[in-house]
Amino acid sequence: MAKKIEKESIRNIGIIAHIDAGKTTTTERILYYTGITHRIGEVDDGQATMDWMEQEQERGITITSASISCLWRSHIINIIDTPGHVDFTAEVERSLRVLDGALVIFDAVNGVEPQSETVWHQADKYKVPRLAYMNKMDRVGADFYGSVRMMEKKLGTNPLLLQIPIGTEENFKGIIDLVKMKAVYWNKDDFGLTYTYQDIPVDLKDEVQTYRSELLDKIAEADDELLEKYLDEGNLGEHEINKLIKLMTIRYKGVPVYCGASLRNIGVQPLIDGVVDFLPSPLEIPPVKGINPKNEKEETRPCEEDAPFAALTFKLQNDPQAGILYYVRVYSGFVKTGMVVFNANQRKRERVNRIIKMYSHKMENTDALRAGDIGVLVGLKVTNTGDTLCSEGKQILLENIVFQEPVISIAIESKSAGQQEKMENALARLTREDPTFKVKTDEETGQIIISGMGELHLEVLTERLLKDFRIEANVGKPQVAYRETITKEARAEEKFQRQIAGKDHFGHVVISVYPLERGKGNQFENRAKETEIPLEFVESVKRGVFSAMERGVTAGYPVIDVLAVLEGGSYNQSSSSEMGYTAAASHAFDDACRKAGGILLEPYMFFEVITPKEFVGDILGDLTSRGGDILSIKSRQTVERISANMPLSKMFGYTTDLRSMSQGRALFTMEFSHFAQKSE
Repeated sequence: MAKKIEKESIRNIGIIAHIDAGKTTTTERILYYTGITHRIGEVDDGQATMDWMEQEQERGITITSASISCLWRSHIINIIDTPGHVDFTAEVERSLRVLDGALVIFDAVNGVEPQSETVWHQADKYKVPRLAYMNKMDRVGADFYGSVRMMEKKLGTNPLLLQIPIGTEENFKGIIDLVKMKAVYWNKDDFGLTYTYQDIPVDLKDEVQTYRSELLDKIAEADDELLEKYLDEGNLGEHEINKLIKLMTIRYKGVPVYCGASLRNIGVQPLIDGVVDFLPSPLEIPPVKGINPKNEKEETRPCEEDAPFAALTFKLQNDPQAGILYYVRVYSGFVKTGMVVFNANQRKRERVNRIIKMYSHKMENTDALRAGDIGVLVGLKVTNTGDTLCSEGKQILLENIVFQEPVISIAIESKSAGQQEKMENALARLTREDPTFKVKTDEETGQIIISGMGELHLEVLTERLLKDFRIEANVGKPQVAYRETITKEARAEEKFQRQIAGKDHFGHVVISVYPLERGKGNQFENRAKETEIPLEFVESVKRGVFSAMERGVTAGYPVIDVLAVLEGGSYNQSSSSEMGYTAAASHAFDDACRKAGGILLEPYMFFEVITPKEFVGDILGDLTSRGGDILSIKSRQTVERISANMPLSKMFGYTTDLRSMSQGRALFTMEFSHFAQKSE
């Protein structure tokens, strides 16, 4: 593993899916078949290699995006196994930002599920080529062709069927490879380690020929020369077909589709072949773009070792022995142990004390990371998630990673005064590690309020606080993280004049506020003349306005979707100061918002329940009583899929309620949708 691998032989991929589609189960097979592990760890018995956190093993779900490297056909595959639960969607977001390709796993029984759609569109956003794998073909209700149709309809994609199943449910025996035109069967006695190619069963030959022709019709147009050959001869060779499939995949024109049953060790090796054959190497993706912070002009960095160093920090993780691990994707140049790099976001130098390649939670020291690599740096001090590391002489600022704001909060307090500082330090470490985890102190009560993406997210974080950091604390009940906004325009004027520590501080501003559409965010505009407020103080005004937005005006919740305009003010040559304008702007913004008809907004969640048909009536009645807006009810074989928009405040404890209504047989997912005015 330590030998140098050429960049064209590297694949940086993520494994993404809806919760319980079989991501970790599939990854465990990949590790076993590539020789990284010598036994298959199962999620159900808490032995999965990638789910190494205690909280993951207890719940049987993936929480953090684990990283691991393996070797297949002389190619290094860097795999990131991401969470499927929507509360941890930030883990998926930051992983996709640095990956070159993705393997999307679907449950063949349920097809395209809500979180499948979410991660698919996240991959669209970052232009990540994908392979699709229809897992659980051996389960009751598995429907390969129905699931493929759902991909077309719900995801708007072009599926390229490279395989079709031999049988289904308990009769699922293997797959037919439409490229090699062979049936493939796996050996049960060695956990699917060996498999054989055989002739296609006679009763499937017509069906196979139909799907083979469809595949060739779809891909032939990717290359003019091969299209002409296909039209002339009516067929193409295996090498030519693979070339066309790769072109379609890396141009986002099609998605190769595989099928299997990972738990029964069927179908995984062709999937690994697909990663090598059809997903791009770092050389086959466009050079990364960024901004030169010195002149604000766009620049690119090619994936070459002799180019200036540029890397993105996409994850921080606390390790008891090594300290903070900084996961980076190197886009250009190289970084070596002992090297000094420049953090373009923080404008500071950082020294790299140690470089690690990760094999899940196991570490292997290495001397360098080169263009195209993913690895871990140790010893950095000021770097955060989303920061760019680069050469100081050739600076570049890569696009940052934007995360959703948290929607749920709880109060937490240490049981003893002696543990207060220890708890605050632990919370600070967790917030650096997780960008969707926020901590603030309530100014009125003095309580520490922690906020996250959902009940499970906060439950896991508080558990880590109590167990990993050994903090004794009282944890409150979950509360909705409301927002504030305004309903009309208003204006306010504020003059700040005070002597502090023997120095005069003056600031005078006129601020107007305007409501914006939901989702537009907060904006600031300067319309003041420079004779009224010199440009050097405008940034201080902006800082005061955004500080007031963050702490809230009427109820202490952050203000959203407001345009604040600096209309004017005045300047005092002897006493004007940054502090004066910051304070004046903060007070003026507060005053203007009070005049502007402030209202409280609450988070609404897009909510989906999958339930056996006999429980639909009770579940619909319950959702309606909670103030939900039912969007659709769709049938799929033996289950119904109910979609709704629900106020988060009415959904606490829903897991228990749904279990009792459906005898434990219904499942639900929810993710943030939008903020709307709080209902009384």
